[in-house]
Amino acid sequence: MRLFEREQPSLFGEILDWMLTPLLLIWPISLALTWVVAQELANHPFDRALEDNVLALSRLVQVQQRQVQLALPAPAREILRADEADLVFYQALGARGEFLSGERDLPIPPEDETPVIGEVRLRDDVMRGRELRVAYTWVKIDLPGARPALVQVAETREKRSVLATEIVKGMMLPQFAILPLAVLLVWLALVRGIRPLNDLEKRIRARRPDDLSPLDEHLVPLEVAPLVASVNDLLARLKDSINLQKRFLADAAHQLKTPLAGLRMQAELAQRKSADAVELRLSLQQIGLASQRATHAVNQLLSLARAEAGNVSAARAPTNLAKLAQEVINESLARALEKRIDLGYEGPEPSAPGVEIQANPLLIAEMLRNLVDNAISFTPSTEQQPGVITLRLIAQTPEHGAELQVEDSGPGVAPAEREQVFQPFHRTLGTATEGTGLGLAIVREIAAQHGATVSVEDMDPVRAMPGARFVLRFPGPAAAENATPNTAARA
Repeated sequence: MRLFEREQPSLFGEILDWMLTPLLLIWPISLALTWVVAQELANHPFDRALEDNVLALSRLVQVQQRQVQLALPAPAREILRADEADLVFYQALGARGEFLSGERDLPIPPEDETPVIGEVRLRDDVMRGRELRVAYTWVKIDLPGARPALVQVAETREKRSVLATEIVKGMMLPQFAILPLAVLLVWLALVRGIRPLNDLEKRIRARRPDDLSPLDEHLVPLEVAPLVASVNDLLARLKDSINLQKRFLADAAHQLKTPLAGLRMQAELAQRKSADAVELRLSLQQIGLASQRATHAVNQLLSLARAEAGNVSAARAPTNLAKLAQEVINESLARALEKRIDLGYEGPEPSAPGVEIQANPLLIAEMLRNLVDNAISFTPSTEQQPGVITLRLIAQTPEHGAELQVEDSGPGVAPAEREQVFQPFHRTLGTATEGTGLGLAIVREIAAQHGATVSVEDMDPVRAMPGARFVLRFPGPAAAENATPNTAARA
């Protein structure tokens, strides 16, 4: 039974239900138990009176001239029947069960009951459609072989019912006044107990929108402290997220400022009256290059935002790593040939076993594309000494997950920078390579979303150009779904 039904759950109503519902259920049970106890209490005095009467009548049973008689004078009979509320009956039966005196239709005890001389017994019975309380006993008869005589006194139950009702009234009427008082006290106690939550709500509502400082856990009850701690943890994470967004927007604006400024400058140069056809063509070429850089920066920013969204689990599907790797190589061939770089793929064919994992194919392709583009950008190459880039796939086994490697013959990554190169907008100093500094940050985010780890190492440390090897390891079939990535790369 719920006393306070609401569409939205209420802590106050829930506690009130669990406190008042048992109280209201116990009250009728208490009433029933009180009525039973009152019946027992009301029976005791009247039962004793019946026992006294039946003992008094039993003493009047006599044997005269070998005949059993009940010597009950008429005045005594009138006194016995004198009762303002109940009807009183009596009966005396002789040694052979013959009727001696009283009411002939008064029920007798059960036939299987064993008589005990002088013991008074009580039972409930019915006569003429009315409930009776009967006291009876057996009297010894001084005749050879004679059975005991039976003496019974009975009365209706009106006095008992009246007394039981008075007892119930005397006990239950005060409860009618106490019950509302108890409900009121429970209500007031709950209002007082929930007040700290209301105070907490007021403090939170009074805060400024930019106030993300933690709430004081010492100002709330002990039971609410875990909730406040969770809210503080959420506020801390929200603050970090807002700071990250602010930093991201600032960096993004900085990255877009340069190509947009170049576009405006070249447009202004092209609009000069003194500009000839050659200068105009050169300005248009610069405008095209600046627009390409701006488009690349926007695409990289969108890719990073999509990778950081954390919703890849809903879009996962069987993904063939060998097929994706070959597609990325084919897409990058034109740029690699333009720089005279030998770009190739090593690994199993798409039809081989162990090349398929559960992943987001679009994000995995974006990750491979960024790794290959990063390698092309940082690998020097000449006609006499062409650069070499290899995308290698190691198929998945029952014990180990799939592994992707991107190797290049470039200058490698200094050990001091391997903890920084995965940071957004980080660029290696001393290089003339253009870029947004987002490519490997995107790789790290996508790898983290898939529970993979990424690391960077020298391909051949003894050479002057040691080269770099980026290793991407996916979790095996029995590994945890969300592994912590080893973040290291370069922008």
